[in-house]
Amino acid sequence: MESREQLKQKINELEEELTLYKRFVEHVHFPFSYVDYPLGKVIKKERNVLSPAIETIEKDNIQTPILKWDIDLQKDCPFEQVEQFLAPIFDLVSHHIVFVDAEGIITLCNLQAANDVGVNRDEIIGKHIRELLNIPDEQIMTLKTLRTKQPLYNCEVLDRYYGIINTRILYNEDGTIKRVISMFQSLNQMKEAEKLAIAGRIAAGIAHEIRNPLTTVRGYLQFLKEQLPEHIVSLIDQLLIPELDRANDIITDFLNIAKPSEVKAEWIEMNEFIQNDLNLLLRSEALLHNVELSYCLDKKLKHYVVYIDKNQLLQVFINLVRNAIEAKTEKSLRVNIETKLHNNLVQIYVRDNGPGIPPTIIHHVFDPFFSTKTTGTGLGLSLSRKIVELHKGSMRVQSELGHGSCFIIELPAYSKK
Repeated sequence: MESREQLKQKINELEEELTLYKRFVEHVHFPFSYVDYPLGKVIKKERNVLSPAIETIEKDNIQTPILKWDIDLQKDCPFEQVEQFLAPIFDLVSHHIVFVDAEGIITLCNLQAANDVGVNRDEIIGKHIRELLNIPDEQIMTLKTLRTKQPLYNCEVLDRYYGIINTRILYNEDGTIKRVISMFQSLNQMKEAEKLAIAGRIAAGIAHEIRNPLTTVRGYLQFLKEQLPEHIVSLIDQLLIPELDRANDIITDFLNIAKPSEVKAEWIEMNEFIQNDLNLLLRSEALLHNVELSYCLDKKLKHYVVYIDKNQLLQVFINLVRNAIEAKTEKSLRVNIETKLHNNLVQIYVRDNGPGIPPTIIHHVFDPFFSTKTTGTGLGLSLSRKIVELHKGSMRVQSELGHGSCFIIELPAYSKK
């Protein structure tokens, strides 16, 4: 049998436990109701009311207790927690989604926005939106919504981020702005798809109308060589047939851009691919043209793999290095290949110290047939970006005139775990 002191201690413990439950309920800000049929009790709490109401009902040992609540995410939860919950969901969206507070400070930025702009998503949180977009404040539509307090509906953006933007405003209870939510749909890929569709139609016509006559002419030239003087044979071998082959190569390259080719991919580590496969090919190229080749590889990538077709990716890097070699000036050429792990992407930087690309033409370097060289087809970079996109990646260029260029390739990275 329990002593008086033991009973007193138990009562104190029960009172403390009851006080704990009461205080807990007082700190629950959202309305709820709990019906306990076996006990015959109902507890209800309204918004902005400190203590709950307790009612007595008829006991029912058959029905199970029922809990209901009414949570308003804006009123009952710290909005920072809501953003933490939404962030991984928005990372699955292919458009740009950015939240800013009343001062224009970024509180949420999805991966698509960070990757397309080329920033670290974790580092951009807490900074002003101008640091994400790098355009004047008057061109940033999110800030326009902050100033005017007017949301934007399907507004066309015509600065360097071409697309459609929508903005919405979330308010605090006192009427001040809590967040401006922006969703930007980039139309650059649609423009590229239209270009490729046109290129495909042109390529099909070229292949049909020109390739067959070229093959016929080449065949007859080979056949007639035995019946012609030596100086004519030399002209055929050194000029006519090489020019016919060059025209045929142009058609082949154009068709490769316009028509997706089959990707024979495998799982590999990017650093191993660069050290073993790519380096083997580039060393002879560098030795032949007196190029200083160096690598800077992120060790964290040993825990990640990419799904690529080695042969196709090799062609991309060879195109980039050969472009640098063909553009080099009298000074010795240096090419550095660097890898980084960034926002679940493998980033590969191919940098050179060549003459750079003038700002007036840098936005056209991936266009089919665009070239500043007197020789070549102008299809190498178009084909290279097409290959990268077939691997679910992206490719872009940065350059400063007189200080070299940097081509950046991004591919999805998958953890080995």
